[in-house]
This record gives sequence, C-alpha cells and structure tokens, in this order.
Amino acid sequence: MSNYNIISRQNYGLVKGAQIMPRKGENIYKRKDGRWEGRFRKYRDANGKIKYGYVYARSYTEVKIKLNKIKQEITIPAESGTADIIVRTFSEVVKEWITYKTPLLKESSVAKYTNIINLHLLPFFHEQTMQSISVQRLEEFYKKLLLKVTPKGTLLAPKTTLDILSVMKSILVYANTKKYLQYLPPLRFECRPLVKKLVILSERNQKILSSYLCLHLTYRNLGILICMYTGIRLGEICALTWEDISLTEGSIYIDKTIQRVQKEHNGKKTMLIIATPKTPSSIRTIPIPNQLLQIIKNSELPQKGYLLTGSTEKYIEPRTYQYHFKKLLQRCKIPETNFHALRHTFATRCVELGFDIKTLSEILGHSSINITLNRYVHPSFDLKKQNMNKMNELISFR
Repeated sequence: MSNYNIISRQNYGLVKGAQIMPRKGENIYKRKDGRWEGRFRKYRDANGKIKYGYVYARSYTEVKIKLNKIKQEITIPAESGTADIIVRTFSEVVKEWITYKTPLLKESSVAKYTNIINLHLLPFFHEQTMQSISVQRLEEFYKKLLLKVTPKGTLLAPKTTLDILSVMKSILVYANTKKYLQYLPPLRFECRPLVKKLVILSERNQKILSSYLCLHLTYRNLGILICMYTGIRLGEICALTWEDISLTEGSIYIDKTIQRVQKEHNGKKTMLIIATPKTPSSIRTIPIPNQLLQIIKNSELPQKGYLLTGSTEKYIEPRTYQYHFKKLLQRCKIPETNFHALRHTFATRCVELGFDIKTLSEILGHSSINITLNRYVHPSFDLKKQNMNKMNELISFR
C-alpha cells in the first residue's frame, strides 16, 4: 500500500481523503502523518544519476512555495553537459579544501580557518550543492554576517567579516579549479570600515614604566623592557630564549612565537603551540640599543632557558604575560592599555626620532613599508606641530 494520500492541486480541499492521481510533474504528495512533501531534483552525481531532495510543510500551498523557491536556486545541468561539471555539496568541498590547504598553512591558520568554517560557513551552506551557490545566495550570506551578533552581544568585527569572506572566496576558487563550479560567482562586498583606536604610551608614562622596570629587574620585567625598546610582539617575547640573544653582537634573533589556537587537545578546546612567526619577514635579527644591552649584561639573572622564566622547560603563555603587564601599569598608575601598545609606542618613537622607514619596517618584521606607515606609525601632536612650523620660513607678512 502506498505511504501517501495523493491529491491533485485542482481537487485540493474538495475531495477529502480520496486517493487521486496528482497533476503530472508536480512531485507533491500528502503523507499519512498529515504533512505535505515536495520532491525536487537536487543534483546529478559523478555518474549522471539524479539525486533528490525533499521539503515539508503543513499545507499544499506552503510546500508548493518552498518547492518553487528551491527550484529557482538550483539549476541541474542537462545530461549532455554533466561531463564537465562534477557535482559536490558544499560540506564535501570544504573537507577537501581544508585537507588540501593544511600542508601549506601554519597550524594556527588551519585552526582559524576550521573555526570559520564550523561557526559561519557550514551552518549556512551545509549540504547545498556548489552549483546552486548563486550570487543571490552569497548576498544573503553577506547580509546575515553583517547582522550576526557574537556571544558578547556585539556585531562581528569588520576584520572577522573580511576573514570569513576571504575563506569563502578561496573555497569557491578551489571548487572552480576542480570543476565543481561551472563559473566563479563574484564575491565583492564592502565591510564596515576598520576603525581602531590605537593607544600609545606618552613619553612621561614610558619613562615612569622604564624606571620601575629597571629598579625591579625580574625575568618578566626585563621582557617588558625589551618589548618597549625593540618592538617585539607578545608571542615572540614569550617564545624568546637566552640563546636567541647575542650579547657579543648586541642582537636578538626572532624565529618563533607562542600562541593559543582553537583546537581539541586532551579534552580542552584550545592549545598552546610554539611555531615560526606569522610571515617569513617576521624572522629577523634586531640590533639591541646600547643602553638596553648594558642593562641586560649587568642583570644578575641566570641566562638560560626561556627569557621570561630562566627555565628550559617552563614558559609563560601570552595571556598570563598580558595580565602581568596589566598589573605593572596599575602599580605605576598608568592608564590601562593592551600589550600591543608597547609595539605601537616603539614604532611611534622611532618615527619621531627620524628612523628610516625601511629600517623600521624590517625591525618590526613587516613585509612592506605601507604596513608600517598605515598600521603602526602614529605621529604625536607635538611632531605634527614641529613639522608645521617648518612652514614659518615661507610665511611672510609685510
């Protein structure tokens, strides 16, 4: 016996409980549980065989609307044209893409991309076929991203939105290359401008902090001092060992960083990794200013193992070191700021002192001068005033 009570559209509502042949090609059925089911052609597999999908609703009208909407989104290629296109669902392609990318990326990047896929991409596209991802569908996804609220109750940061779109674009390009997509849909969306208020230490507060660190020279305090006068990143100072410091040459060699990544490990959702820095240009040798070099040489700290602990086995994770920096600012009665302000402060002071920008860019480990100028250099009002006063020679009142 059939599992469905079948009713044609023209008789719906007029003949109750009757089993009548439906209008040819509608693929709409009434189930025994009272719901309506619509069947649609989802895609063809690699052998050209049609795979079907299903929608359900409480009424004929609802299921008809759902069915029409899906049919507009999905276009099944004619049998003669299936040879060139290999049908894959989004979730299948994503697994293939991340497997392809993993050997080419840093572990932290793999963790980041996996997080983006699981949190943002799969919940939206999931089992949709690659061929059915239209421009309209991408626009829907983009609009949803702009309105998405984080667990903290805020909208996604512009940088996060850009990262998500970048991963999506990379997946689409990969799918197109592998012939899972007949054409590459455009992905050109504008995000909210990246507005970041970057704070640096004033000269006065920098001197206060420097004096305190020199008077209380522990492993951790020496690390803060080194960051403030070399521009080393948080993860880099946490991974730095005494072997990376050459007191004879007066230099620091940076070739690794510590960071916490989102990855299942021993029952925990995150884990710490020691890896190479974010870019090849971040691997660098930094000259140590003579004054700082003397402070390091004159310190009575045993010079072995990790710089911040003096131990060959124990290191300090970035989050713990950030907390130490926060407590230092409180003791010195300096307004609270994040650890990265030390790097901003270093770059800004270098510009004020007339550093060559190319030299500064290499010391900071940037891949281009533009990054140094646009992201880290923040001329003070006093410096702007000094430069503006250079116009005095041209101004004449007679």
